[in-house]
Amino acid sequence: MSVLSRVIEEHGIATTTIAMVREHAERVKPPRALFVPFFFGFALGKPNDADFQHGVLKAALDLLSAGEGPVLEDFPDDTDPTLMPQASQVTASPEQSTRSAADEITALRAFYERWVDNNSGRTAVGLCGVPQRRFRGVIRFLEACAQGDNDADLAERPDGVSRPQFIRYCVDDLKAFYYEARMEQHKEADEDSLHRWFWGDTATGKLVTELAAVLNESDDPVLKGVAYGLAR
Repeated sequence: MSVLSRVIEEHGIATTTIAMVREHAERVKPPRALFVPFFFGFALGKPNDADFQHGVLKAALDLLSAGEGPVLEDFPDDTDPTLMPQASQVTASPEQSTRSAADEITALRAFYERWVDNNSGRTAVGLCGVPQRRFRGVIRFLEACAQGDNDADLAERPDGVSRPQFIRYCVDDLKAFYYEARMEQHKEADEDSLHRWFWGDTATGKLVTELAAVLNESDDPVLKGVAYGLAR
């Protein structure tokens, strides 16, 4: 979007963007950008806090009054809301390393399916194209990738989706599956407890963290790009 905003401005339409990676905005130099210190997926801050989110939008729109850019401003740190911790900030439980990710999938399936039924079929699962009832295969695929198997793949990988992008889609689907199942299982759970449970207690949280570390050590810049933000 930062690149596109320059093209849009060339056609006489003023633009403003929200940047979640300051270094990227500094390199791309969009006409106007507001850097926000939030986690990926939370560009406007904490979910369900309308007043705060309106404040973020207002700060971004206020940049439209700035002259010719590039303009890059920081959202005030003192108004940073409490958001979910990243994987690196969560302490693993002693039991996490003894658990099986594939068995977790099976145990959570009924809760996930109940979540979908209770929410009129709405779900964030579906990016990778593999039905959730075959997610044990997704787990085996990601385990192979985490062990450095560069030939690991799944027959279900959609045409036109590269293997690195497919890895990202698989991880995103597993996260959504776990979170939705957990919200059905523990309806009182808040964002912080959900995040700490996934990264600190589940075998899949551990697998994703290890996978991100392996991809980040790769010589392939595309795999490195996939690793960035994987364990957030």
